[in-house]
Amino acid sequence: GDDVLGEYLANHQDERNEWLRSRKLRNDPRVTRIGAVLRAYSIDELPQIINVLMGDMSLVGPRPVVRDELAMYGAAANLYLQTRPGITGLWQVSGRSDATYEQRVSYDTLYVQQWSMRQDVAILAKTVPAVISSKGSY
Repeated sequence: GDDVLGEYLANHQDERNEWLRSRKLRNDPRVTRIGAVLRAYSIDELPQIINVLMGDMSLVGPRPVVRDELAMYGAAANLYLQTRPGITGLWQVSGRSDATYEQRVSYDTLYVQQWSMRQDVAILAKTVPAVISSKGSY
């Protein structure tokens, strides 16, 4: 996957800029047709329930990031690292891929700073409509 992505970004400057800005691509060359359907309806997230049961993730929290992305969090990285990543979170119900990466960091920071059980329940309730609408999923 990394090789495919690297070659694609080397040959598509606009997409490379999109990737550097958001770490997401609307037309990711690594995603198959079936994978696109799974992603559109967030079915690809279901295996993460195993991670929740093992205690590696939470139902609600900031989305997991790879090591390279952590640098994009800047000073907020310490806040991000104070909590377990979640299957859903404030970013997912507030725009998902339609939000900029800076907004994502702001959502994650706000989530950690203002964590409450009430907020988690509200995010879980908003997740269902967000998944059904597929808005911002790519």
